[in-house]
Amino acid sequence: MKGNLVRMMVFASVMVSFTFLSSGCSKKQVPSEEMKVTPTETTQTAPAKVDVGESMGSEESIESGAITRSNAQISEGRTHGPMLPVYFDFDKSNIRDDQKSRIETNASFLKENNAINVTIEGNCDERGTNEYNMALGERRAQNAKKYMTNLGIASSRVNTVSYGEEKPLLYGHDEYSWAQNRRADFVIR
Repeated sequence: MKGNLVRMMVFASVMVSFTFLSSGCSKKQVPSEEMKVTPTETTQTAPAKVDVGESMGSEESIESGAITRSNAQISEGRTHGPMLPVYFDFDKSNIRDDQKSRIETNASFLKENNAINVTIEGNCDERGTNEYNMALGERRAQNAKKYMTNLGIASSRVNTVSYGEEKPLLYGHDEYSWAQNRRADFVIR
C-alpha cells in the first residue's frame, strides 16, 4: 500500500514538473507581414515643440542640452564623449607626454559642465597576474585623477576604479590589442 502511494506521488510530481516546464518554454509569436507597423506620412522626424497655451508660459524644446550618463555617447573605449581615454605604455602608470592633451581636453569638458562627475576606469592588457594588473590599473586611474585635480577639477567629482585585465576592448594576443587595452577610460556617472 505504501509502495503504491509513493509511486503515485512520484508520478504526480513528475507530471506537475513536466506541465510547468512545457508551459514555461512556449515560443513568442513572430509578427506576420500584416501586423508589422510601417511609417506613415505623419511620423515626425524633427524634435517636437510643446504647444503651449496662454497659461503655460513660453515655448520650450523637449530636447535637453545637458549631457548625462543616459545620453552620453561613447567616443573611444568605454569613455563618454567628448572626453577621451588615456593610453599607457607597457607596465607603466605615468601619463605619457602624447596623452597629456587628452586629459586636458577632459578637464576642460568637466570645467564647462560642473554638474558632471566621472569615474576613471584603469585597465591593463592580459599580460601579468590578475593581482598585479588590478594594482597597475589602480595606479593608472589614480595618476589620471591626480593630473585632473592638478588642472583644477575637484577630487570629489572624480572616482577611480581598477578593472585590471578583466574588461578588455580587444581580445587579440598582439601588440595592437594590448596597446588598446592599456588605458584609463573616463565614464560619466
